[in-house]
Amino acid sequence: MQQPLFIAFFVVAYTCAYAQGNAKFCAQTQALERIVSKEHITPKPLNDSLSTAVFELFLQQLDPDRRLFLKSDISNFEQDKFKFDDYIRDRECVFITKYIDTLQRRLSNSKLVIGAHSSETLDYTGKDSLNFDSKMEFSYFKDEAAVKKYWSKKIRYRIISLMMDEDSIYENIKTNFASLEARLKPKVIERELCLLDEILNQFGGVERFVQEAFLNAYANYHDPNTLFFNNTEKTVFETSLSSNQLSFGFMTSKNNDGEVQVDYISPGSAAHRNKDFEEGDIIKTIASGKDSLDMVCVSSEDVQTFIQDPHHNTMTFGLKKKDGSQKMVTLQKAKIKVEENSVHGFVLSKSSDIGYIQIPSFYTDFESANGQGVANDVAKELYKLEKENIKGLILDLRFNGGGSMKEAADLCGMFINRGPLSILKYNTGELYTVKDNNRGMLFKKPIIILINGFSASASELFSSTMQDYNRAIIVGAASYGKSSAQVVLPLQEGSNMGFSKITVDQFYRVTGKSIQSQGVLPDISLPSLYDHMETGEKYLKYTLVNDSVTIQTKFNPLKKVSIASLKAKSKERVSKNIGFKNIQDYNQILLDTYINKSAKYALTLDNLYNDLNAYYTNWKEYHSNLKSYTSSLSVRNSVATDIALQKNEGEKQSNEMLLNEITKDVHIEEAYTILIELIESLNLK
Repeated sequence: MQQPLFIAFFVVAYTCAYAQGNAKFCAQTQALERIVSKEHITPKPLNDSLSTAVFELFLQQLDPDRRLFLKSDISNFEQDKFKFDDYIRDRECVFITKYIDTLQRRLSNSKLVIGAHSSETLDYTGKDSLNFDSKMEFSYFKDEAAVKKYWSKKIRYRIISLMMDEDSIYENIKTNFASLEARLKPKVIERELCLLDEILNQFGGVERFVQEAFLNAYANYHDPNTLFFNNTEKTVFETSLSSNQLSFGFMTSKNNDGEVQVDYISPGSAAHRNKDFEEGDIIKTIASGKDSLDMVCVSSEDVQTFIQDPHHNTMTFGLKKKDGSQKMVTLQKAKIKVEENSVHGFVLSKSSDIGYIQIPSFYTDFESANGQGVANDVAKELYKLEKENIKGLILDLRFNGGGSMKEAADLCGMFINRGPLSILKYNTGELYTVKDNNRGMLFKKPIIILINGFSASASELFSSTMQDYNRAIIVGAASYGKSSAQVVLPLQEGSNMGFSKITVDQFYRVTGKSIQSQGVLPDISLPSLYDHMETGEKYLKYTLVNDSVTIQTKFNPLKKVSIASLKAKSKERVSKNIGFKNIQDYNQILLDTYINKSAKYALTLDNLYNDLNAYYTNWKEYHSNLKSYTSSLSVRNSVATDIALQKNEGEKQSNEMLLNEITKDVHIEEAYTILIELIESLNLK
């Protein structure tokens, strides 16, 4: 959009005053715009459409729950609604100062409002009401009075919720309400203050938080999977797709008092080898050389940022032990296996032996010359299972969010005898056919692939290709619907400006069709806890278009097997199975009482207790039913796995947990039965 000359001059003059403070942000904005325009599959022009979209996404990033800004703040911000494109084009970055200052002021003001409740008597007689409406978009605060009312209600809600965490019996709470409220009120107020301090005290403070929110808003407008990464976010992302990482080998969480607690220690890691470092320890101090982290009101993200800093390879932790004693422990990072990225194979038995392989992600080895990752690990597990004389195979891709497209293609090649696997489209419009050029198949027996609404990207490439080749029966629920691939690129080589994960191509089925926003549809559907929930990519803003391409290379699928009978029998079994009934019942409860919740009631102990207790009771009942369910299958390790586990006590414990989980998984049980019936129908038994 064009601006009057005198306004443009004022902006330039104003920018000069703040140029030094905003120099890095300016450089980041320009670099991000350049790299997205050049590399994105469908780059969008700098215009008013971009400006209004980025404006909305930016505010959503800054105040997602609308618990900070006033309507007057939004009115002030709306002066920029059609100007962000101009700011980017003209390299005018001082606009960000307004958002930084306003957010800083609102956070500080909210702290004052929350703190003031320490000396105020809170009302539980029902003069105020609580309103829950999951479909309604709440408005920003009208004035300061509305801010005070919001925090007053939230504090009262948290206090009663905390009472129920300590004692779920209503009569006990009612009898001891005054003393409980007096004891828990300071704790709730302190916790709410801490949550705001986490934003104020994070690395780079509010300034960096706001700047990175804008960079992400700009990236997200191009599609939901295009993001800005700071150094830590890049490290975390790459670790999530890697088979190995340099790590101290532990995970943390916040306990009920807001303290950072050691939650889990990886077997064989540096933390595991040090007997003074234990699960349940409270981390009071962290230091590496001259760098240290203030652990008061620190966010989990900041803890991870400090620990995963590539310069912090040796670190000293001040620990509070369970007995109250204090210890100082020094650890040095070591390369360990990423447990979440490990393939596990088992033998399922009832009438026949079936192989089962759980694939958590399409991870790869970034340091390997050949990039060997999940496909190589699946081949190893398959080799072990073949020695058990399995009759078929179940590949479990549920909750597999994707990863390396190369690994997905390599995995396809293990089950397909040459041919095209997928078609890639670049931002030039050029098409490239991904092919398996190897003759023969590593495994020729029948296969079932389990998927759900969280199976995405590389998982969808693999499962859709296997479906198109009639090489596997897809069982479960429709997948996520992400038909795109991303790369992580530095905003500028050799700089500290950060990175962008950019969508650089779209992939299509060998038929030329896309699974974008639609997902891979199962051949045989099974009930899911997430049915009728908005979990797919189609529910996100600015998703890529679902289109199609002309196929360049014909593929030769196997003869299609009729599954009408298998489908009918499965439907009949599901209708009578108590495990699936529990899933369907709780799915409906979640939809009614949480996802689609619409309720309004007076803020009293009785009303709030009844509401929360109904939710807690249903949740406990579901978990109880889940734990009590045992499938008709027996599950065991392969002989080769049992031998390997004798040398590793840590992995042995993890293995026992997995064995127990599989015996209680009704979806695996049904997939087994479908596969056995398929084998029988093909006379392969």
